[in-house]
Amino acid sequence: MRKKLEGNGMWETSRMMIPEHVRAANLYRKEQRKRQRIQLDDQELELFGLAIAESKEQRKEIAIKIFDEWEQLRVVGVVDRIDYYKRRFMVDGEWFFLVDVENVDISN
Repeated sequence: MRKKLEGNGMWETSRMMIPEHVRAANLYRKEQRKRQRIQLDDQELELFGLAIAESKEQRKEIAIKIFDEWEQLRVVGVVDRIDYYKRRFMVDGEWFFLVDVENVDISN
């Protein structure tokens, strides 16, 4: 004997969800894809700051991995300005905060 919940039974084909459940499920899936910020120690932040300052002073190209909740961002260019008070720097006219830096690679 076959159960109704197995195979192509009546309950298997009725997969309707109310709109509130669909929104909740979509929100849950989106939250699962959210990236977590990595914790850097003060020494790593200092090294990143020195590399950023070197890029500005010597006009060297730098590749910086920046934290974003939804994707991995990579900024490549020469540092134009540094705002030590607000702990941020500018590459190609766009400001980035030092606290968001995950990794730095400076060209030779």
